[in-house]
Amino acid sequence: MVESVDDQKIANRLDRVVADLGRKPLKILVQVNTSGEESKFGVDPSGCVELAKHVKLGCPNLVFSGLMTIGMLDYSSTPENFKTLSNCRKEVCKELGIPEEQCELSMGMSADFEQAIEMGSTNVRVGSTIFGAREYPKKN
Repeated sequence: MVESVDDQKIANRLDRVVADLGRKPLKILVQVNTSGEESKFGVDPSGCVELAKHVKLGCPNLVFSGLMTIGMLDYSSTPENFKTLSNCRKEVCKELGIPEEQCELSMGMSADFEQAIEMGSTNVRVGSTIFGAREYPKKN
């Protein structure tokens, strides 16, 4: 599964690569920027339905499997961010005619996964809890 598809160009490229490899369709999650932070990737919530529809109808080698978001700068999130993603799921499922139970919600990381689960997350990412904090090299 690829959890970070945030525009049609990426979806189209993945679709072509999967076709070229001749493998079974690849599950993907559409990444939504629920916090509005410029430092975060993700489609704007207002564009998530259009992108999900593109993947489902225009990318035969991809399987739209749900939505994901990344928390705020400190990798935690606020209830509003989780509510936004949940509302996006409602809109996407209504537009695509799929049950909400079949649409993953990947939200919550080590700092906020409990709150995310309480708010409906079906997939959490807790790498730093398991492996420790990441150390990023300093840019020159």
